Amino acid sequence: MAPKLILRRGDRTNPLIWAIAILCAGFAVAVILIGIVVFAIYLVYQPKSPYVWVSAAHLDLLDYDQMGLLSIQLSLTLVAVNPNMRAHATFSELELALRFEDGDIELALLRAEDFGVEKNGSAALNYVVRSEAVPLDEIGRETLDASLKAGIISFRLEGQFRTRWRVGVFASLKLWTHLSCALRFGVLNGNAVGFRCSSNSH
Repeated sequence: MAPKLILRRGDRTNPLIWAIAILCAGFAVAVILIGIVVFAIYLVYQPKSPYVWVSAAHLDLLDYDQMGLLSIQLSLTLVAVNPNMRAHATFSELELALRFEDGDIELALLRAEDFGVEKNGSAALNYVVRSEAVPLDEIGRETLDASLKAGIISFRLEGQFRTRWRVGVFASLKLWTHLSCALRFGVLNGNAVGFRCSSNSH
């Protein structure tokens, strides 16, 4: 007797599982395409963070009396730089404090209205910073006396501002940029002594 051939009908895959699989595959393809587009935009625009640096500084006036009152006048030139070849940059909410040495004694506050910098361009901000007579505490007076004897006096310029620039058609980057550096001057001639002062983004 010839053996009987028995055919079994296989179980069908649930349509819901097929739908989920198709959605997952579509999502994976979309992620890959978005990654390719972002990478292509990066290669084309090569975005770089705009920044500010101090290009020139001079101590015009230093007045310190026996009562421990300090007043100064500084000439400062800040340069806002947009290193992006294909994007205009905007600088806003700029606020920098000038302090004596590394302490909490604030001598002046530098501000600027919002401004823009063209592609691969720069803009200079010129300040003449004048402070009113500020009383120094005992530590401040001792520090200043030591600085006068050494012939070098130091100040600290620190603060922040916001930068914004566009990458491609849709993407817009916004970053807070911080600046903190020491400004050292010769007491006799007011010339700046070996400083490097540039901002960094966060």
